[in-house]
Amino acid sequence: MPAMMFDAIVIGAGAAGLFCAAQAGQRGLSVLLIDHAERVAEKIRISGGGRCNFTNRDLDPRAPHKHFLGANPAFCRSALSRYTPDDFIALVRRHGISFHEKHKGQLFADRSAEDLIRMLLAECAAGGVTHWQPCAVQQVQWRDGRYELATARGTVQAPRLVVATGGLSIPKIGATDFGHRLAAQFGLPLVPTRPGLVPLTFDGAGWAPYAGLAGLALPVRIATGAKAARMAFDEDLLFTHRGLSGPAVLQISSYWQPGTPIDTNLAPQTDVAAFLAAGKAGSKKRIANELATLLPARLADAWAAQSPDWQRPINEASDKALARLAEGLARWPLTPTGTEGYKKAEVTVGGVDTRALSSQTLEAKTQPGLYFIGEVVDVTGWLGGYNFQWAWASAAACARGM
Repeated sequence: MPAMMFDAIVIGAGAAGLFCAAQAGQRGLSVLLIDHAERVAEKIRISGGGRCNFTNRDLDPRAPHKHFLGANPAFCRSALSRYTPDDFIALVRRHGISFHEKHKGQLFADRSAEDLIRMLLAECAAGGVTHWQPCAVQQVQWRDGRYELATARGTVQAPRLVVATGGLSIPKIGATDFGHRLAAQFGLPLVPTRPGLVPLTFDGAGWAPYAGLAGLALPVRIATGAKAARMAFDEDLLFTHRGLSGPAVLQISSYWQPGTPIDTNLAPQTDVAAFLAAGKAGSKKRIANELATLLPARLADAWAAQSPDWQRPINEASDKALARLAEGLARWPLTPTGTEGYKKAEVTVGGVDTRALSSQTLEAKTQPGLYFIGEVVDVTGWLGGYNFQWAWASAAACARGM
């Protein structure tokens, strides 16, 4: 049976793949969209508590290093500047989907992420996209100027192949290393991968004083790295049974390097030393009770319990003990033993090396007609809609390039 022919084949029906297939189809190409998973766009479906944080108004495409990391953060400037958050917002509005801004520019669908998935499928339909799902790709070969794919539904060919297979995060919804293996097959280098936007874990003994705080959350300033490479975020921290999570920790996890500490200011809006000095001068409360006006009570109790010097009325504490307490709260140094891994990571840091791709079109420089878009590429955004905007922008750049 002869192979079916298309102008372009897109592997991966997630955010980037759906959008690229739709854009390419609407530009007149015959497109096959193919995915091995049972359900389309599962990552869109589960993100943002089921409402999908689909972009961020604060993104500055002229300075991508502000919100994106990778071996070469400037790589994503071209795509992000040519397809902006305003462009995607216009598409969302055109489909009548209502949305809201939570904070820091983060935009969410009012009703459900399903509205966004339906929008992307409608865009694919408008472009006449052929969609095979579930359908496994068993083999990819390059012969006579075409890509030939052996799939569960037969052999297909196209002169252009787009790899939008995502990263390694959340394997239970279908994530695999297929895209990385395909890059390696065609000689493209890979930047080593690791989980990003992921909770951090600590060893049992070291974490024992805080294990009982699971579920407690508070606003903090969290930082890691030395000097010029230092990153800091002002976000909420969440204690878990095994360590720390919440937006603050997810953000810093993408920059954290194993074996290095993170520093957390548990009262970033307060001069803790001055607060304790005032307490010593005018209060007879126990230190834990005084701290409970500054921190959640459970955290105040756990913190004061760490030293006999802090288990007394504040007016009886030595200046040295209070200085040590202030320093600990303003700069709590912890060295994580690891992360919760890809099963809990929202993204994958690393991937296809951007030096091997055109920043204009996302096409491989050494392999004609082969494109890599979205999370499979070594471009990782902050928490808050940045990774979805990279998916839309890289997909649009690729569709134009084809």
